[in-house]
Amino acid sequence: MAYDIDAIAEKGNLLSTSWQKKLPHNSIPYTSTIVFLVRKGNPKGIHDWDDLIKPGISVITPNPKTSGGARWNYLAAWGYALRQNNNSSEKAKEFVSKLYKNVPVLDSGARGATTTFVQRGIGDVLISWENEALLAIKELGKGNVEIVVPSISILAEPPVAVIDRVADRHGTQKIAQAYLEYLYTPEGQDIAARNYYRPRLASVAAKYKNIFPSITLFTVDEVFGGWQKTQKTHFADGGVFDQLYQP
Repeated sequence: MAYDIDAIAEKGNLLSTSWQKKLPHNSIPYTSTIVFLVRKGNPKGIHDWDDLIKPGISVITPNPKTSGGARWNYLAAWGYALRQNNNSSEKAKEFVSKLYKNVPVLDSGARGATTTFVQRGIGDVLISWENEALLAIKELGKGNVEIVVPSISILAEPPVAVIDRVADRHGTQKIAQAYLEYLYTPEGQDIAARNYYRPRLASVAAKYKNIFPSITLFTVDEVFGGWQKTQKTHFADGGVFDQLYQP
């Protein structure tokens, strides 16, 4: 996550704090978003975020205190609630609190949550990165689960960076930089799309448009003021998540 790389730059002094300016799209070569994975036939009729707070709906999502992917899930729900309630933070907090009351178990990571839902059969809906959901259908749950795309979601942005001081120490600066630049090439973008990440390159995105449905997306910067502020407000000890979640 960008917040993690910022920490490496600021606290470890291992790369420039302006690392996101070194590659296109703020050093984010491809993207994803947050969707729902439901049981085959969608027996609980889950279509949008509002359905996740209904009584009797069992929601699977990881712990945002330990999982980067789970933070995107949390923020996607929060952003939806803001849009539905005239940007009221109190209403958003109330909405997300209700959602987590429907979560029977918080796995430590996204892959563990996927296993809980798909292989252990726990829960009615899994909140998931789109690429993880598509991969789960292909490898684990073909014929047993299906994807539901909500009306609005967050633009999930996995960044990349060369850790300069480490690369210099090992003499790998040139090849590391070349690898990251390769991710932006048509071939690199095609590999990303085949692994269910949304490509940045328009020509490649057009090739895979049937896999990635159109969806209204918002960003962390637009809604939350960037990762530094978001981490401190929502996920630090004593932050909003700690206030609203009671296991």
